[in-house]
Amino acid sequence: MLIGRPAEYNFSSPESGPGTKEAEMQVVSVEQMRAIEKEADERGVSFAEMMERAGRGVAEVVVSEYGDEDWRVVTALVGSGNNGGDALVALETLARSGWTAQAYLVRPRDEKDPLLERARTAGVLVMAAAQDKKLHGLQEWLENSNVLLDGVLGTGIQLPLKEEIAAILKYVSEAETVPHVVAIDCPSGVDCNTGEAAAETIPAELTLCMQAVKQGLLRFPAFEKVGELRVVNLELPEKLASLKKIDEFMVDGEQVAGYLPERPMTAHKGTFGTLMIAAGSTYYIGAPLLAARGAYRMGVGLVRLAVAAPLQASLAGQFPEATWLLLPDEMGMIAEGGAEVLRKNLSRVTAFLVGPGLGAEETTASFIKNLLTSAETPHQAPSFGFLTSQEEGEVESGESPKLPPLVMDADGLRLMARVDGWPELLPPGSVLTPHPGEMSALTGLEVAEIQANRQEVACKFAKKWKTTVILKGALTVIAAEDGRAYIIPVASAALAKAGSGDVLAGIVAGLLAQGRPALEAAVAGAWIHAQAGLEAADQLGGTAPVLASDVIEAIPRVLWALRFE
Repeated sequence: MLIGRPAEYNFSSPESGPGTKEAEMQVVSVEQMRAIEKEADERGVSFAEMMERAGRGVAEVVVSEYGDEDWRVVTALVGSGNNGGDALVALETLARSGWTAQAYLVRPRDEKDPLLERARTAGVLVMAAAQDKKLHGLQEWLENSNVLLDGVLGTGIQLPLKEEIAAILKYVSEAETVPHVVAIDCPSGVDCNTGEAAAETIPAELTLCMQAVKQGLLRFPAFEKVGELRVVNLELPEKLASLKKIDEFMVDGEQVAGYLPERPMTAHKGTFGTLMIAAGSTYYIGAPLLAARGAYRMGVGLVRLAVAAPLQASLAGQFPEATWLLLPDEMGMIAEGGAEVLRKNLSRVTAFLVGPGLGAEETTASFIKNLLTSAETPHQAPSFGFLTSQEEGEVESGESPKLPPLVMDADGLRLMARVDGWPELLPPGSVLTPHPGEMSALTGLEVAEIQANRQEVACKFAKKWKTTVILKGALTVIAAEDGRAYIIPVASAALAKAGSGDVLAGIVAGLLAQGRPALEAAVAGAWIHAQAGLEAADQLGGTAPVLASDVIEAIPRVLWALRFE
């Protein structure tokens, strides 16, 4: 299941940066959303008009998603506040388009409520919970509906829930027959700031957020209740000051499609860049293979694998598409002298991935230190057995080139953390890909503190280090050096397998090698990786059987969906 599939492939030019904030799917706090609505009201879009647009938007999605089913009966759980108003507008719209529409008033509304009167006039059936003490009426409506709108509670709730509301939500949650559940703005019972969720909250199949995603929906345990997240555009006035202050975003397919490189018919392999990968050791022979395949699946033109010499014989037969740079080794680990060899072979490299499976031996630590700190030196004659032929033009006389944009991953991160002043040594346009344990090594923070404040930690250190950071895990965070944060709305055990991170690093590096800016490569790469995990789990019938290689094989299906669905 792909989240936010676009209708067509919306290419951007290689020089473009991430889209404007208005084009991205914004994530807001409750207070920020109130400020947005207040400013919109002052600019001529009244609160009543926003409610109309919200309700019509919900109705449009219901028709689009469920209008082709055998019967079209919608029941809404209606509260006394604005979410209940959105639900009534949606019911009125659906009733006028031929649906059987039913409003179950969980909380009383004024009998002279114009929204309620309009709904009744349009043919909406109304039942009050106060007159349905044993909930038999609700049960009958649930059994005969194919869509249930959750419009009971909105963003202003306080937990715990009131007893009478909790009882109805619990009844629906535990019902044997529950139709497609569409939550309006948020599932009732979720704290939209903190992500806390009442036990009685009805899990949604689809949550339709008004104008922006509420930040609590991208936190646990609330995320387990929201299903697929989408945004209903309220068409607010342009250039609202309150919108321009938003610096947190949720990534979707339309955004990612716009970040992918063009694939012109006149292309040759040089068009799509050259990626050098320094990875692997006798303990982790498969890591460079996984990273390289991930990069190739993303369309990079050429991958060169720089590995400890003894590994090449084991890997070459499995990977005919790669070219090789053999590095000096100590007991199957890349040795200290590998840094000089690598620097002499970077003249045509457009991106560099370092780290997967390197191990933590002292000689490899010296290799990482020398790679980052070595001054440019004239080329020497190639050492026997470690450099490829000069006929390919890879090794030239003169000075070693500076490091190209770098993706530092896995063991490379832990070893880099031991190098004094490492942030200043990173080349421009680099990306770091730590999981929480590696982030701990880089920052000195405890893993628990990082996990409790994932976005804040990622953003703080991305700005401090002046680089792009992908903090991996459930709901991966991509932090830009300017303070923006991008959330991948995926949490799946399919990706909780050895080698999954190597694949992600390869995907990101492959995009970087094709000329994508660091932030775009990180955002698109993390989203595609997450979707490939979901796709692999779908193909294999569950998350348990998914291997990192299955994620690689799912990448083409994700790219196909971005282009055609």
